Amino acid sequence: MDQKAVFQTIAHDFDAVNNTIRQQLASNVPMVEKIAEHIISSGGKRMRPTLVLLSAGLAGGIAPKHHELATVIEFLHTATLLHDDVVDVSAMRRGRPTANANWGNAPSVLVGDFLYARSFELLVKIGNLPVMDRLASTTRLIAEGEVMQLMNVKNPNTSEQQYMTVITGKTAILFQASAETAAILSGCSSAQTQAMAQYGLNLGLAFQLIDDILDYSGDSATLGKNVGDDLAEGKPTLPLIHAMAQGTDAEVKLIRHAIRKGGLGQMADILQILERTKALDYVEAKAIAHAKLAAASLAEFPASDYRRALTALTSLAVKRNT
Repeated sequence: MDQKAVFQTIAHDFDAVNNTIRQQLASNVPMVEKIAEHIISSGGKRMRPTLVLLSAGLAGGIAPKHHELATVIEFLHTATLLHDDVVDVSAMRRGRPTANANWGNAPSVLVGDFLYARSFELLVKIGNLPVMDRLASTTRLIAEGEVMQLMNVKNPNTSEQQYMTVITGKTAILFQASAETAAILSGCSSAQTQAMAQYGLNLGLAFQLIDDILDYSGDSATLGKNVGDDLAEGKPTLPLIHAMAQGTDAEVKLIRHAIRKGGLGQMADILQILERTKALDYVEAKAIAHAKLAAASLAEFPASDYRRALTALTSLAVKRNT
């Protein structure tokens, strides 16, 4: 099943989610609507609301409450993007200027706050306390993950375990919550809910690992962001961590200096070291392993178009170039 077929499985419901998103962006303050619309409509993959809908379908059927849940998830994700771009001083996302580049940091942060608030208003409307509890803790864990990443910036001593903890918090935890809360809202058994949580977690880890590979091997025009942003910001992602574990003393010294300094002045040398140490191959293998774990979690559910789509999503996550 290719990407088009995956999304065709939920096309009607995806349109309903988009309509709900538009309705919920309404505000008495024009700038709020303008900035929120800018980032919501900027051509993202909408992976997380897609995951909500497919998980709901797998669990027995998609209802209007799942459209609202998917909107909540997209708003939480969008709020983190608005805040991340301010923290990272990013100028481009998905091939367009970031909100902070267009309107400044303060409006971007405040509109992110608006989206968080709107998310929890919608959660009250959905009225499922376990879902509210799960997403409240998820929002906290995302914030903690982002702070941990900030603490690791320009720190070449960051370990692989610390890196995995960071990406679990800042990325994978929302994938996990997307699948898990859809299962909760559908009334799944404890075993099925746990299976969907594991699916989402491992899919999110695979997705982020590939993101970190693309930062060194992708194309700016295709990615919609600048290749090398992680190195420029001094972020010690797994490709660099593995290269330091496998490199010569001279290579380790060069990478450590590049992380501490930030910038792209040593990008060419870094790329040669990544190739010699097979660092990108190592990270890709980890991504594939997590994708396989995600697919295996679906064994709790009977065969269906939704299960086939979710299985296909695990392959698409590691084969993408954007």
